[in-house]
Amino acid sequence: MKQTLWTRNFTRITAATTLGAAGGIISQFALSFLVFDETGSTLASALVVAIQLIPMVLLPLVVAPMMDRLPRKPFLVWGDLLNGLCYAGAGLFLLRSAFSYTAYLAFSLLVSCLAAFDELAYNSFYPLLLPEGQEERAYTVSAMLYPILKVLMMPLAALLYDTLGVGRLLLIQGALSVLAALIENRIHVQESRRDQEPLLSLKTWWRDIREAAAYLRQEHGLHGLYEYMAVTNGMAMGYSPLLIAFFRTAPGFTTAMYSFFSVAEFAGRTIGGAVRYRYSLPERKRFGFLFGVYQTYELMDTCLLWLPYPLMLVNRAVCGFLGIQSATIRQAAVQRYIPDRLRARLNAYESMLCTAAGAVLSLAIGALGEVLDYRLCMTICGLIVMAVCWLTVFLRRRQVQLVLTDRPGETPSDTLS
Repeated sequence: MKQTLWTRNFTRITAATTLGAAGGIISQFALSFLVFDETGSTLASALVVAIQLIPMVLLPLVVAPMMDRLPRKPFLVWGDLLNGLCYAGAGLFLLRSAFSYTAYLAFSLLVSCLAAFDELAYNSFYPLLLPEGQEERAYTVSAMLYPILKVLMMPLAALLYDTLGVGRLLLIQGALSVLAALIENRIHVQESRRDQEPLLSLKTWWRDIREAAAYLRQEHGLHGLYEYMAVTNGMAMGYSPLLIAFFRTAPGFTTAMYSFFSVAEFAGRTIGGAVRYRYSLPERKRFGFLFGVYQTYELMDTCLLWLPYPLMLVNRAVCGFLGIQSATIRQAAVQRYIPDRLRARLNAYESMLCTAAGAVLSLAIGALGEVLDYRLCMTICGLIVMAVCWLTVFLRRRQVQLVLTDRPGETPSDTLS
């Protein structure tokens, strides 16, 4: 009997993710423009992004070994619950007090601590809910949620930003996060503590870290993928303040025009997701396809701000179509490839690498935006990431191919001609 993807647990995690993401899109849109409106500086905006990433560099290293030993669901539920309470508190603060950049930095640090736990728990817990053979379709659904919500929520957020105000938008985010936590609490999965060793023992923690490090030293393909994703995601984080500043300052461009980037990406991702949901790419073609997508994606970023606005939308649509294709193939392959006993620690390593790169690159791009034209900044950064892709993914193509085909025991010559 063929297994269905849409089990009760998968439906619940999808619903909870939808609620959390919808609130996050509204609040982050509002806060991003609030910071730039109050400070007028891309560097100040970039500093906020960097501050938010600091806990995600440090905390996963501490909590991941514990998460590989304990049930992961409580981490996910409590993370969303506390996140909702924090956003509700921030909303009440803004309704009663004036904006404070220092207070906002402290708030960003707090919620990013919670997000570090929540993201690691989600990435480690989510594969346990997927029926065998349905992984790629599941990650397609997961990847389509955010762009669909973006096209719905971004124009709404742009409208509500001036009508309701930031404080009320944060209250909405708080309510949605709490509701997501309640839904996640109803997911039923058999999880238990994996052994009885002391969880807070430094010796146990260090042994677990060494076990994951020993595994990673042998996995050059995983390293290639992790390193490229860290750089490309870090650059994308740095682009956000540049795009906001460009659409705020360039003649003929508006905030509403920027919000419609999400519409174009939605169109591309919807078509791409429908294709990926119905059809699977043969194993022998996966590496070539992914590498081609990565190069095309970076090329699109290099020329984005030099294009007329209609072609900008086409650019984002193409990136949306290709991005969901590569993301679902990579995520499903990596999560299927790595052992479950190491999943939280390996996901923590990827998260730490990506967030460390994001913190550094966001500051660097923000500083660059203070002295160079915003368009030139994106072009330079896009070309750099194209080169990084060659140095990480392509030079390790044989090992990357083994990850994509889920055959770690074979030699490279067995899978590549």
